[in-house]
Amino acid sequence: MEAELAAAYDRCRELHRRHGRTYYLATRLLPAWKRRHVHALYGFTRYADEIVDRTDALPPAERAARLDDWAGRFLAGLHGEPVDDPLLPAVLHTIAVFDLDRDDFASFLKSMAMDLSVTSYPSYAHLLDYMEGSAAAIGTMMLPVLESSDPAAAREPARQLGFAFQLTNFIRDVGEDLARGRTYLPDEDLDRFGVSRDDLAEASRRGRATPAIRALIAYEVRRAQAHYAAAAPGITLLAPASQACMRTAYALYGGILDEVAAQDYDVFARRAVVPRRRRLAVAARALLTPTGTPVVVPGPPLPRAVPAETTLPRTAAS
Repeated sequence: MEAELAAAYDRCRELHRRHGRTYYLATRLLPAWKRRHVHALYGFTRYADEIVDRTDALPPAERAARLDDWAGRFLAGLHGEPVDDPLLPAVLHTIAVFDLDRDDFASFLKSMAMDLSVTSYPSYAHLLDYMEGSAAAIGTMMLPVLESSDPAAAREPARQLGFAFQLTNFIRDVGEDLARGRTYLPDEDLDRFGVSRDDLAEASRRGRATPAIRALIAYEVRRAQAHYAAAAPGITLLAPASQACMRTAYALYGGILDEVAAQDYDVFARRAVVPRRRRLAVAARALLTPTGTPVVVPGPPLPRAVPAETTLPRTAAS
């Protein structure tokens, strides 16, 4: 049993190392006993995402069946049944150790299932409903592992950080998502800037964004900044041993927005990534930063083309 559990944690760590470079680097700043639990939660979310996105050569019904089968084994494990899976024992163990909220996992799996049938979102409110499971729930899953001096006060910032990280990914990965037949930029935002899906596809093909698309991306960057701002107070509420990790993750994901701005909001010209040297410098600086020091909200200056009426989403204001 112990060997099986250790192997499952190793499997999760390897998934995290291979696919989550930014967060994996940040996780290395945690105490050793916490790392494997973060790896387990990342492995759970990544494996579900791979069922949805890495099997896209299969018919949607077969992909849905695979996700249902894996989710069924997970739910059976939650009820104490033996689980034959290379990854799930670690996740189930982490859930038990920290008494994590099972509803967060159900919400996450629901959003993963949406990716098999939903290809666009009419409004930002609709996208937030999706991200409630795919992003906010991950923030609240992680919170007990990271620990906090005030878990109730830290809960909403943790949700907002999930939104901020995922919206950053959506901004950076417009072309990759298009290739999978999806757009995560809301239809109402495309309409606001006079951009169609055909325009996005053409920009992806040409490797160059139009001025209208760049204005759209700048608008979404401002929206992501609102989530980062709402998440910022939560970093100093974390246990001192967890602050360097999350300070690093916060700065590096926010740094992707800086890279997007540096290429004039053209996410088709190249993939926006934070250079390795900068990633290492951010991690080192986080280790040297006294606990309780507020984080700096990422915020490149935005062009005048971006409307000023962007508002903080309702979840941040509640």
